[in-house]
Amino acid sequence: MKALYSQRKYERVETRLQDIPMPELRNGEVKIKVEYSSLNFKDALGVTGVGSIFKKFPIVGGIDAAGEVVETRSPKFNVGDIVLITGCGLGETHDGGYAEFVIESDQNVVSCATLTARQAMIFGTAGFTAELALARMLQNGQKPDMGPILVTGASGGVGQFAVRAFVRAGFEVHALTGKFEMRERLMKLGVKKIVLPQEFLPDANVAPRALESVQYGGAVDNLGGKTLAALIARTQLWGSVASIGLAEGPELQTTAMPMILRGVSLLGISSNNCPYNLRLNLWQKIAGEVANDKREMSALETFVAREIALDQVVNVAKEMLSRQTHGRILVKI
Repeated sequence: MKALYSQRKYERVETRLQDIPMPELRNGEVKIKVEYSSLNFKDALGVTGVGSIFKKFPIVGGIDAAGEVVETRSPKFNVGDIVLITGCGLGETHDGGYAEFVIESDQNVVSCATLTARQAMIFGTAGFTAELALARMLQNGQKPDMGPILVTGASGGVGQFAVRAFVRAGFEVHALTGKFEMRERLMKLGVKKIVLPQEFLPDANVAPRALESVQYGGAVDNLGGKTLAALIARTQLWGSVASIGLAEGPELQTTAMPMILRGVSLLGISSNNCPYNLRLNLWQKIAGEVANDKREMSALETFVAREIALDQVVNVAKEMLSRQTHGRILVKI
């Protein structure tokens, strides 16, 4: 089968399209003919070798996949079912979605329900992660009357879906982005205020104070680093900050003061390790929203910035790491 194969060559990662053998199907597994995958920040780190994403070599990357079951040794799924996989070690610990076929444990596969494979991958890890952040914050007591939610890295796939999720849930949403061309798009999604990076952190060389004036009821952070520290320091009493990404860096320089004096919660959002029942419930919620709202079905396409082929993945991944992309990038297999 054709696959985008990553191998370690000396100290470098080499990724190229080639033919590889098809693994055998074992009990409890399904064989899926992949129709669509997507390109996420984590994928970009992996296929370029910039980040230590792959846990083995050689490997097929791609943390998302959606398509049709063509063979099954699982009682959960039948041939012809349209299914999806996001996370669960796909494209990290075992071969992922950048291939014509993927074999996966039925413990990680979810029915697309009323979603097509393409619609499922428009959401993909990005949309699922945003919904998981909303679910965890609501579970932790986040309410609209606590103040606006700031979404950082709002022009990216996770950022845009986070805006969508929180606006639908009745929150006032503000968006932190430095991409001028994305402002109109974010306002159409329901953002009430655009915050520029230089406004949020006027001096990037100065560490945020441990406790600052309250500005937000809570936040969804895709950046990490000083931005995350500043968010925690500016969050309302009993508010939550959902930590999703680390595009700015993995370091966190803060103190326990916001947690102790304001009851602020820092919630880690690990979509890769989400329990199966919660994963299933969230995907059913997503599918239901799309099926019950005709406007959602057409609006969904506006999240797609580009559709690419397997042989374009590495070059577009380099663009993504240079912050030259926005929105969702679908990979058509």
